[in-house]
Amino acid sequence: MILNPKIINFINSKTVTDFEPYYLYDTELIKEQCRTFRNIKYENKAIHFATMANINPVFLKIVKEEGINVFVNSLLHLKEVLNAGFRNDEIIYTASALNKTIMSEIYNCNIQINLDSPAQLRLWKSLFPDKRPGIRCNIGDKVKPYANHAGTFIGKESRLGFSLEELLEIDDKSFVKGLHIYVGTDISDVDYFISCYKELIKLLEIFPHIDYLNFGGGFGVNENGEKHFDINNYNEKLSHLMIDTSQKYGKNLKLILEPGRIIGGAAGFFVCCVTDVKERDTINYVGVNASTVQFSRPLMYPDTALHPVTIIRNIIQLNDEPAFNTILYGCSTYSRDIFRKNFVLPQMQIGDVVVLGNAGSYSASSHSQFLGFPKLEEYFI
Repeated sequence: MILNPKIINFINSKTVTDFEPYYLYDTELIKEQCRTFRNIKYENKAIHFATMANINPVFLKIVKEEGINVFVNSLLHLKEVLNAGFRNDEIIYTASALNKTIMSEIYNCNIQINLDSPAQLRLWKSLFPDKRPGIRCNIGDKVKPYANHAGTFIGKESRLGFSLEELLEIDDKSFVKGLHIYVGTDISDVDYFISCYKELIKLLEIFPHIDYLNFGGGFGVNENGEKHFDINNYNEKLSHLMIDTSQKYGKNLKLILEPGRIIGGAAGFFVCCVTDVKERDTINYVGVNASTVQFSRPLMYPDTALHPVTIIRNIIQLNDEPAFNTILYGCSTYSRDIFRKNFVLPQMQIGDVVVLGNAGSYSASSHSQFLGFPKLEEYFI
């Protein structure tokens, strides 16, 4: 991972021996990702950033200024986006197993909601017959579910959404305002997205009164150059699909997308300091002054969260140093407090700065108090 000069300059201006770890964001990269989705050619659309990826108020301000709306799945995040200045018509709420109290709060805020089950739909209609909800759909085995470290989000193995049988059994289909689907997470296969969208679109035959199609998110973030989400290819295929669908059904359907990690993932960096080195046989154990409860993707996905690592020593980024098999670990006694294992780094020294990339989403936002380490500062440049 080659850091751009402004990132290196900030790190070098802030770093002293054994400094407190922190997050650093490249604001321009966040803006660029917002624009790639905002520039999707289909005109009747709304892009809603999934706030589970990053709820920092500065991050929210950036996406808001770029014309991006928000998607939330909790009352706490709803409060945060309202405090950030998002209007009720710029917010979508999608969750599961909601109770009356939460439903009432969403209704009173006049927020568009997508419901997850027949029981939820019946409860909502009994409470608020004047406001049409959307529903989350599970297309079953119409497309072979994509499975990865986070599991599956459609098909028989997924708990989420209405099954095809449950969709058919809805008695008042005109009450449904929109159809929502979430096909998976960290996916780079554009054709998989399109195949799933086509199956959702087929449901228009039994839901002719809907106003929007919400295709969710799940767009993959490049990990160490191993995969790449082709936003231009996606733009072309999605726009053609929506234009054809609107023409076929004689209505200007609204397209909704909910990108999350892809908006800020590559724009964020986690910066910490080497505090210990153990040279043992063929492996170097390198300890840093941070814990994975502060940068938790490696804790949640230890075999797949392969964040790229850059080393800065004496203000110089190391590139072509001899490589040693390395395990990069945190400063607790918890056995799984490991940032990366079985990869190569130069011979490390105490005081070296370690920069982990792809840290802008599902990183600071998923801090845990489990091991007693504080939530870290986040800087935007």
